Amino acid sequence: MSDSQNLRQAALNYHEFPRPGKLEIRATKPMANGRDLARAYSPGVAEACTEIKADAANAARYTSRGNLVAVVSNGSAVLGLGNIGALASKPVMEGKAVLFKNFAGIDCFDIEVNESDPEKLADIVCSLEPTFGAINLEDIKAPDCFIVEKICRERMGIPVFHDDQHGTAIVVGAAAKNALHVAGKSFEDIKIVSTGGGAAGIACLNMLVKLGVKRENIWLCDIHGLVYEGREEDMNPQKAAFAQASDLRTLDEVMDGADLFLGLSGPNVLQPEMVEKMAERPIIFALANPTPEIMPDQARKVAPDAIIATGRSDFPNQVNNVLCFPFIFRGALDAGATEINDAMQIACVDGIAELARATTSAEAAAAYKGEQLNFGADYLIPKPFDPRLVAVVSSAVAKAAMESGVATRAIEDIEAYKQRLNQTVFKSALLMRPVFEAARAAARRIVFAEGEDERVLRAAQAILEETTETPILIGRPEVIERRCEKLGLDVRPGRDFQLVNPENDPRYYDYWNSYHKVMQRRGVTPDLAKAIMRTNTTAIGAIMVHRGEADSLLCGTFGEYRWHMNYVQQVLGGNSYSPHGALSMMILEDGPLFIADTHVRIEPTPEQIAETVIGAARHVRRFGIEPKIALCSQSQFGNIACDTGSRLRDALEILDDKRRDFSYEGEMNIDTALDPDLRARIFPNSRLEGAANVLIFAHADAASGVRNILKMRAGGLEVGPILMGMGNRAHIVSPSITARGLLNMAAIAGTPVAHYG
Repeated sequence: MSDSQNLRQAALNYHEFPRPGKLEIRATKPMANGRDLARAYSPGVAEACTEIKADAANAARYTSRGNLVAVVSNGSAVLGLGNIGALASKPVMEGKAVLFKNFAGIDCFDIEVNESDPEKLADIVCSLEPTFGAINLEDIKAPDCFIVEKICRERMGIPVFHDDQHGTAIVVGAAAKNALHVAGKSFEDIKIVSTGGGAAGIACLNMLVKLGVKRENIWLCDIHGLVYEGREEDMNPQKAAFAQASDLRTLDEVMDGADLFLGLSGPNVLQPEMVEKMAERPIIFALANPTPEIMPDQARKVAPDAIIATGRSDFPNQVNNVLCFPFIFRGALDAGATEINDAMQIACVDGIAELARATTSAEAAAAYKGEQLNFGADYLIPKPFDPRLVAVVSSAVAKAAMESGVATRAIEDIEAYKQRLNQTVFKSALLMRPVFEAARAAARRIVFAEGEDERVLRAAQAILEETTETPILIGRPEVIERRCEKLGLDVRPGRDFQLVNPENDPRYYDYWNSYHKVMQRRGVTPDLAKAIMRTNTTAIGAIMVHRGEADSLLCGTFGEYRWHMNYVQQVLGGNSYSPHGALSMMILEDGPLFIADTHVRIEPTPEQIAETVIGAARHVRRFGIEPKIALCSQSQFGNIACDTGSRLRDALEILDDKRRDFSYEGEMNIDTALDPDLRARIFPNSRLEGAANVLIFAHADAASGVRNILKMRAGGLEVGPILMGMGNRAHIVSPSITARGLLNMAAIAGTPVAHYG
């Protein structure tokens, strides 16, 4: 089977299995008993109906309308497939709905309509207004799309947005803005030659005019040649707006001195000899799919310095509507906008463009591993999987909606709104907020043992942007400098953060002497101390904390947990500090669940289990959560005489010796811990109320197994592991940690504490 056949079959399998299609409808409220039914439907539903009848704005409070978009098409101009009809367009519209949900958290229905008459289609769309908060028109041929959108915008009180026109135009506008920045040119001075007089092409030209291009400097060509004054063949008002008073007739003739070529037409329209006629540092947007107007390698043969964008994902600078439509709709819906106007569209352009010029996010870098994501000729616009898009672009759109007077709901605090949007893509953001707020109250110094790791470098950049902490990196200066530059990071060693060079650091003598003093009666000779301070970055970081040159150590991005812990315990243990458990917060769809001990003690004693419980309670409260702790075992309240159950019962007695200010219970099964109704039947006198949010195990295998299952199969996001018992002076992460995870751990380490237990 050929590669193309394999790709085709894989795509069909994707759509068919494990169940047909890409969408489902899920209830957001419980429906488990008669009480739920009475509130969801009759008679309780009448209360919501009467409130909406009294004030239409209440629909956004009591229904999903405020977060619901319709993707409407008649299938008359689908992707590169043409007029395939409404039914055949359904996979595309379902895909669009999935993008709305995944990128911006917007619910979406795809609606395919068998109607070719644009006015009748507009009537159908207008009749849907009570159901939806906004309308996304999609894949409707020109000029019908202009008619449908115009009628709907005039008659409807909600945003109507033809994405093929305006979504493409917005992303082209952002790419053009940054391309001109790279080329050292301005909108006001450039000459544009465009091919394609369809909806997307006209919208792009209108957007470029709004951004400052002079209309007389735009030369539009279609299949018949130049659009000129007096031409009658295949004309419409939209094309006529760009007609030139000229005797020139062909694309080749008008290419002389062009600064920007904008292609939204067909394959191989632009020939290399035409590119040769363009101005210095030409900008070529060859956006036809799947074959562009000119292939990038052909363009660069005659213009090596050309700045090129395409519509394809296998070349740099893919102009992709997904950079726009989820986020412009998110901002419009949240502001209750009655339309998506020019101000909102330009705010979207600016937001996308500015984000590309910022430091690349770690998440985007992970999604596009191997690609260079540094702002420049090959990186003009962000990647679709950059998680910052939703906060940056949507907030800019919402702000523009309010400032231009089309918003019906005021967003009082734009920064708080951006934080809420970030919480939709960074699952840890909400739970980590109290930790970050506490960390901002002090300027602690965090030393990273593996300073050359890409994740650490990205975390260091984020720490400097989002906290008051000072990162210290251990690593070779030339390696870190080179990697920062390659990754497109603004930070540099020596300027933005302190660096410890294990191969040649002026503090080397002090460090090996300090390590020798700590370890001289544990078999470490001066020569061995010297060797360790040259090669072991975890030991170097621990010595820095020991000497007071750093406040906390983060290590473990590679290597085995207990190997790192050996050096942490050697140098930083004692004086009431001793590792007594690793606590992981697993962020699940229905909230956080803490697991301990996952790493430190394999088979803890009852005394050690009690220590872990007490430490876990203190650490859980750092997240603003009241701990409800369950001691978990195969045994259930003494029904099995097993080792883990026996040790947990003894730990319970130790905990009961003193009055505790948190809830705990055990020993019990995991389902009993998480299901209060089951627990009430099995053990009606339990002192634990509600579902447990902390699970403590008597064997590391069980704790680690639960943690990994939640992470790998339940979509849980881990914050941690948090090393308890070391007074926040050291934390050992796992090799699977992300840059965002390191930022979270830095915030935890950056919280000023005397001793968290």
